[in-house]
Amino acid sequence: MVVRANAPSPDILIRSARLSYGGDVLFDQLDARFAGARCTCLLGPSGVGKSSLLRLIAGLAPRGPKGDYIGGEVTGSDGQPIAGRIAWMGQTEPLMPWLSARGNVAVGARLRGDEPYAEALRRADALLAAVGLKGRERDRPAALSGGMRQRVALARTLFEARPIVLMDEPFSALDAITRLVLQEEASRLLARRTVVLVTHDPLEALRIGHVVHVMAGRPATLGPAIIPPGDPPRALDDPQVLALQGELLRSLTQAREAA
Repeated sequence: MVVRANAPSPDILIRSARLSYGGDVLFDQLDARFAGARCTCLLGPSGVGKSSLLRLIAGLAPRGPKGDYIGGEVTGSDGQPIAGRIAWMGQTEPLMPWLSARGNVAVGARLRGDEPYAEALRRADALLAAVGLKGRERDRPAALSGGMRQRVALARTLFEARPIVLMDEPFSALDAITRLVLQEEASRLLARRTVVLVTHDPLEALRIGHVVHVMAGRPATLGPAIIPPGDPPRALDDPQVLALQGELLRSLTQAREAA
C-alpha cells in the first residue's frame, strides 16, 4: 500500500541492527531514532556504513554469503513497518531518456495505474515549476543540464508524496551554486516530512538538517546529536553555522584517522 505525505510523518526507530560484508562488521547492535517531520543528516568517513544504514532503513540491506543483515528491526514510531512509506533520492537518479521531464516525474503513477494519467501529469507540471523547471516540462533528459536533471529527480521524489524520504548524497555531483540552490529548494519542499540525508559536506548538513550525527568507528556508532541554530535552510555566513562547521570538520578528521 502506498502511504502519502498527508499521513503523519513518523519517527524512524532502529533497534539492534547489524550489518556485515564478508565478515567485516559495519555496525552491530545499533540503535537509533530519527525524529519525525525533521531532517536528520549523517556524516562520516567513506566506507563507514552511512549508505548501508540508509539501505537498511529502506529494506534494501543485502542478504547472502557476502552481505548479511542479521537481527534488528526498523519501524515507525507508530509501531508499524515503514515499507510503502518511503521515497528515495540518490546522487545520480537515472531518468528514462525516452520520456520527457514530466513523464519521468509521473512514471510511478503510470506504472501503478493508481490515478488518471492526465491528473498525474498536471501534478508533475506543478512540481517541475516548484523546482524551477517551468517551461521545460516536455524536454527530454538529453536536453537538460546535470542540475536540471537532478531537479527532475527531486520533483519525482516529491511526486511520490511519501512521509519518509531517504537521500543519499543527492547534490554532491552538482556545481557549487546549483548545489546551494537545490539545498534550499529541497529544504523548503520537504518540510514536515521525515528525511534522512547522507552527505560528505558538513556545511550542507548544517544548512538543511534539524539534527546532525557523525557516524564513525568499526563497528560504527552514531555520535551525539548536533542541533544547528534556527530553522533550515540556514544562511551560509551565519557565524554559529560556520563555528559548527569547524567543529564538524575536526570530528570528521579524527574519525578518519581512527578508521
